[in-house]
Amino acid sequence: MDRIWLKHYPPGVPADIDAAQYPSIVAMLEESFAKYSERKSFICMDKAITYRELDEASQALGAWLQSKGLKPGARVAIMMPNILQNPVAIAAALRAGYVVVNVNPLYTPRELEIQLKDSGAEVVLVLENFAKTVQDAIAATAVKHVVVATMGDMLGLLKGTIVNLVVRRVKKMVPAFSLPDATSFNDALAAGRKLTLNKPKIGPDDIAFLQYTGGTTGVSKGAVLLHRNVVANTLQADAFQQPILARGPAVEQLTIVTALPLYHIFALTACFLVGTHSGAVCLLIPNPRDIPGFVKELQKYKVNCFPAVNTLFNALLHHPDFGKIDWSMLKSCVGGGMAVQKATADAWLKATGILICEAYGLSETSPGLTGNRGDITEFSGTIGFPFPSTEIAIRDDANNEVPLGQPGEICARGPQVMAGYWNRPDETAKVMTPDGFFRTGDIGVMDEKGQVTIVDRKKDMVLVSGFNVYPSEVEAVVSGHPGVLECAVVGVPDPRSGEAVKLFVVKKDPMLTKEILLEFCHKQLAAYKVPKSIEFRTDLPKTNVGKILRRALRDEPQQAKAA
Repeated sequence: MDRIWLKHYPPGVPADIDAAQYPSIVAMLEESFAKYSERKSFICMDKAITYRELDEASQALGAWLQSKGLKPGARVAIMMPNILQNPVAIAAALRAGYVVVNVNPLYTPRELEIQLKDSGAEVVLVLENFAKTVQDAIAATAVKHVVVATMGDMLGLLKGTIVNLVVRRVKKMVPAFSLPDATSFNDALAAGRKLTLNKPKIGPDDIAFLQYTGGTTGVSKGAVLLHRNVVANTLQADAFQQPILARGPAVEQLTIVTALPLYHIFALTACFLVGTHSGAVCLLIPNPRDIPGFVKELQKYKVNCFPAVNTLFNALLHHPDFGKIDWSMLKSCVGGGMAVQKATADAWLKATGILICEAYGLSETSPGLTGNRGDITEFSGTIGFPFPSTEIAIRDDANNEVPLGQPGEICARGPQVMAGYWNRPDETAKVMTPDGFFRTGDIGVMDEKGQVTIVDRKKDMVLVSGFNVYPSEVEAVVSGHPGVLECAVVGVPDPRSGEAVKLFVVKKDPMLTKEILLEFCHKQLAAYKVPKSIEFRTDLPKTNVGKILRRALRDEPQQAKAA
């Protein structure tokens, strides 16, 4: 199909980008470090660091990592929320020639062990609040070095000391842990400042990130994102948003709200990399679930760009102090990770004067594939047009394109599409077509302009506030309880998180309760994966060969018969 969408691009958006202008993410970062050296790069808890300070700190940490004898391409896991140490660690690992493995700090030891073992990570950089999880997970992994950060490390001596005291003693947010051979983040920085970073030659086809995403089998898979994939998507996203950013009011330096976690591919690209490339400052929010604290933080700044998920926009709108935030300099709001709801978009437009533009992508695509034009004036309900240098095709199961207006699987080809799944050629083969398209697993329709609308999800995945939950993983955990005979997990609509996890259980032990099961789940699953509702049944719908029919459970009326 011709790229019919190109004639509907906003003025100034190119049909294609030149990803070859940077041989690597490192080259792109180092250009910004030099060009914007005196500008602020990141702000967290009122403390700002400049591009020069980010440059120097990441060089030092990179040199320290190299001093540990890691070979080029070694995997470095980063397990932190949005604190200043996070972008320093990402830049350090990349500049030293290593592969970044982004880790959700809310993982349980079971989940962390799976990811560390699969990636073969040799180093973990972790905030002390989550060090107990690392302690409980690393015995069976290849991890040789652990770096432990504290909330106050980069906040200055006085403020850092106070923050650490409050975090540890007052709020008691740091469970006791024992990692006797660990190095403190500040000690690693200090040692690295006495060393020289040996700049390796990093090319477009070197691996930059292993971005983990669940699988239909419940086994986590690492999407292999090459330097050229991520450079391309940074340039694609930047080019697509330029027309909206060029509109008034004039801003010398963009301020990007970075509330989505940097371990999530959406924030990694849309905030950190796009922001750094354009010389913006990212306002890091360590805990966006603390809505009152988040609102107070937003009152201090006149922000310009706000990428987020529907649930976050909605939660802010419903806070009583939302009206005290000054949105006069807001230029762009992008909703991704999950569907944006019309009610949220309309309320946001009324409150701020800016419409939330929906975008779409996946971990496997670095992530951006499509986006709405920034100049639309009302909610479109679509995921917009394919990005520059991106082809979107709507295909049937036989890999044939379907006519415009007909539903089929959204398939994508472009420079941002991953090289494959880490050590999983079989899984890679399932999602890549012979002509190089990636099968997303989402069902969509393309209109005559080239705009795409998602109508269904082919997979059984549940999308909770932008995070993927794979039913098979939750089912595997629940079925491990001795009181469970069989179980099934589906996603159900939820006004707060878009979808919520619902668990159906057939008991083996009549004394089994919902409370017992929830406690069991909390010990082995990150909070967003834990079922929000549990329903006990005498049996579950099955195929004639005995396979549980999740779709039948998902599609039945909500007042379904309970046992």
